[in-house]
Amino acid sequence: MERAKSATGGSRRWYPHYVLGVLILVYVFNFVDRHILSILAESIKADLGVTDAQMGFLYGTVFAVFYAVFGIPLARFADVWVRRSVISLGLTFWSAMTALSGFARSFPELAVYRTGVGVGEASASPAAYSLLYDYYPPRLRATVVATYSAGGYIGVGMGLFLGGAILDFWADLYPENPPFGLKGWQVAFMMVGLPGLLMAVWVRSLREPVRGISEGLVTERHPAPFRLLGQELASIVPPLNIIGLVRQRASLGLNALMALGIAGAAGLLIAVTGDWAQWIALGIGVYATASWVQSLARRDPAAFAMIFRSKAMLYMLVAFTSVTFVTYAIGFWTAPYLIRAHGANALDVGMYIGIGIAVGGLLSVTTGGFVADRLRLRFTTGRLMVGYFIVLGTVPTVLFLLYTDSLIVAFWANFLYHLPSACFAGIPPSTAADLVVPRMRAVVGAFYILLSTFIGLALGPYTVGKVSDLLVGGGMADGDALRLAMASSMVMFVVTAFCLVQAQRHLPKDEATRVERARALGEEVGNLPGRA
Repeated sequence: MERAKSATGGSRRWYPHYVLGVLILVYVFNFVDRHILSILAESIKADLGVTDAQMGFLYGTVFAVFYAVFGIPLARFADVWVRRSVISLGLTFWSAMTALSGFARSFPELAVYRTGVGVGEASASPAAYSLLYDYYPPRLRATVVATYSAGGYIGVGMGLFLGGAILDFWADLYPENPPFGLKGWQVAFMMVGLPGLLMAVWVRSLREPVRGISEGLVTERHPAPFRLLGQELASIVPPLNIIGLVRQRASLGLNALMALGIAGAAGLLIAVTGDWAQWIALGIGVYATASWVQSLARRDPAAFAMIFRSKAMLYMLVAFTSVTFVTYAIGFWTAPYLIRAHGANALDVGMYIGIGIAVGGLLSVTTGGFVADRLRLRFTTGRLMVGYFIVLGTVPTVLFLLYTDSLIVAFWANFLYHLPSACFAGIPPSTAADLVVPRMRAVVGAFYILLSTFIGLALGPYTVGKVSDLLVGGGMADGDALRLAMASSMVMFVVTAFCLVQAQRHLPKDEATRVERARALGEEVGNLPGRA
């Protein structure tokens, strides 16, 4: 990888790679703590008496809503404060919440701790993206972000392996009467959560680069970063958002209309599904996001316009967040499916699919970022072309995984599935960064994470779990029901294909006019590089 000039000028050529390595480890911790729930799902269901839909809620919605809602304020905070400190404090908090999950004795208790994990993890990626953008030049962004994102797949694999190993070890060590009545899944949460507290100290030791130096657009320090954080929290967290809207003289009537519409939709979905927790939590998240967008339009009209008036931006974001609907759903339910359908034990499933995810995801995400950057050198829409490969490669490999009668073949199919499905990780944030000016990058990165969290994480696992519950209620065997529910999730790729086509139509113009659009909105920007 080419050496990038460090923000501090005196940094050695290896230091950006060192920072990247540390941030990859942070992302590993992020996904270990997040995804270990998958391999623990069957044990938690048995001990706490929850349904598939409720497990989807625990893994997806309750985590996703708070991850998304707090992601925006923390991203804005990362745009003005010390990014290494934002990441370090967030890592401390989510690691503590993961460890505390081991003390949960009921479904509501576990939901509360998962909420805390979501809030803490919201701090990491937007700040990490911004940090890396100042250590590496624009032409390497997709490659660098993809390399960072590879830590997520390593973390998923490690979470599955560690969870399965701890369950097996604890069951062998204490087949009856475990100490303090702790189950294997509770011990697993504690053991993966506590090391993150030490990792947080390491992150705090990183050097903070000068913001904007990679493009010669050095940004002045914000005079009151914590005041900005308070303003951002007040703009998105109900009911504080009302105070913020009053101060900004935004339309309370419009806000009330949005609230009523969201509440009505949530009520209808509760009546249809019976899952009040799912739709109340998601409704709160959607309302908070809508209020933040309304507030952003008043507080920072330039950022609002650069994001929400770019058709290329919106179509691109929806295209890739619809992919996450499928990948989160398949990723979470693969382990429970193999345990049910093939009678496999948690240790074997955790080890073999964990290795498949770690190796397949690592190869895919790094290669995908590299290929995307090379395609962009030849075509303005080159990065988006990778999206078609995702769809065409994912569908047959998932069907192969679900419909084979051999567990060994299923393990290999899981590896093959991750080769196409994981290769997009560096594309949306790097493409979005090329459509805005430097001071908006963390917030647009957080908005992408917000969309992928709501569409992918909050809806994907829950929807598959709900369909599975309905099919079981109709008399289908639980393994067959989950298989059909997982296969049906890929209908979402119709949305992906449509939005990719539309994004390709608009991207060349929106990217070419970035500087002109920013200046027309009152931004003082220099000559930003184009296709660097």
